[in-house]
Amino acid sequence: MSHKKCRDCGRLKAAAEFSKRRASPDGLALYCKECFALRGAASYRKRQAREGKAVRPFRRHSAVPPGMKYCPRCEKVQPVDAFGKNRAEASGLTNYCRPCHNKVMAEQRDRKYGGGRNYQLRLRYGLSAEQVDQMIAGQGGICVICLRAEARHVDHNHLTGVVRRILCFRCNGALGQFHEDPRCLGDAADYLELKGPQAQRLEIVLGKPVFEGRPRVLSEADWLKRRKSTRPAQRGRRLIERYGIDEEDRQRLLGLQGGLCAVCWDVPAEHVDHDHATGAVRGMACGGCNTGMGQLDDDPVSLRRAADYLLGQLVTSVPAADGGTRLSFTVPDVDPATVPLDGWAPHREADGRHRSRVWRVDDDHEGPTWLTLGLERLLDSYKAMAEERMASR
Repeated sequence: MSHKKCRDCGRLKAAAEFSKRRASPDGLALYCKECFALRGAASYRKRQAREGKAVRPFRRHSAVPPGMKYCPRCEKVQPVDAFGKNRAEASGLTNYCRPCHNKVMAEQRDRKYGGGRNYQLRLRYGLSAEQVDQMIAGQGGICVICLRAEARHVDHNHLTGVVRRILCFRCNGALGQFHEDPRCLGDAADYLELKGPQAQRLEIVLGKPVFEGRPRVLSEADWLKRRKSTRPAQRGRRLIERYGIDEEDRQRLLGLQGGLCAVCWDVPAEHVDHDHATGAVRGMACGGCNTGMGQLDDDPVSLRRAADYLLGQLVTSVPAADGGTRLSFTVPDVDPATVPLDGWAPHREADGRHRSRVWRVDDDHEGPTWLTLGLERLLDSYKAMAEERMASR
């Protein structure tokens, strides 16, 4: 049968306009798809009206043109490009257009999690906003590494997923630049204080622990003369203007370092590192070490505190006056709750003097150093956490 008459509308329509029905002799429904939808909608709306509920006007899904999609929130038919991707749906698109989808997701986050911040914290770190606020209050609101900026960013161990503390943006980013390597952070502190192998190498070759370079401002005659003798490219001129060295000097520094970063000695050196106060060039560094030192303001105290932080030797719990416990992250110890945000400078200086003495390594290097012991403790703590996790499964 190629055509059939609908009992409701009375029109003769193609068989494709009817749904299949096994009980019928011809295998087709008694009503066309459009009339059947109207019957179902009328029945549904009658039930909703009895319950006192309001529903939107009836709309056939088949009325949407090809390449278009209906958004039930704004009640508009829009191009499919206005909808996001969703592999869970048969159409591969979200149920709502992009603006409506964002509003619906925000409403769900507010209803289920109490806001977007709480949702993101639970998704990434398994913490609630209240727990993070409690951690910030326990630190006195200050970043435990630099003791200069407010604590706002959750820091966690990327290997185990364990949340450590709340840091400022720059300290949190610096740990990532140094690949969370406490050895590299300690070496960077020695490098900045001109006590590491790079300074010793320059002292032997140049007679000074830094490369002071030449005057940065050259007259046009001097520049043309220098250009004829060394043929520097435009990059060479920028090197002279910024650091007082040319391409030949840069290659000499790179040769002294064997092509590796003067801080970590693991990655090829790419950037000229210099003292921003004096302008003296200390060496060539990789992008991570150069950026990481800059994020910590080229401060050896912050670098050593960051290394101790990663080793688990910076933040400890001590008995509080009220009988409970509180955090301690300075030497000499001070209660974070008693120090205002702008009052950490003297405590930071005293702590820096202490860590400078602790981090000193004897020239003979006999026996395990303090850093080696710290790394061993860190590995032991990771092993204990792994055993606890396996036992809980």
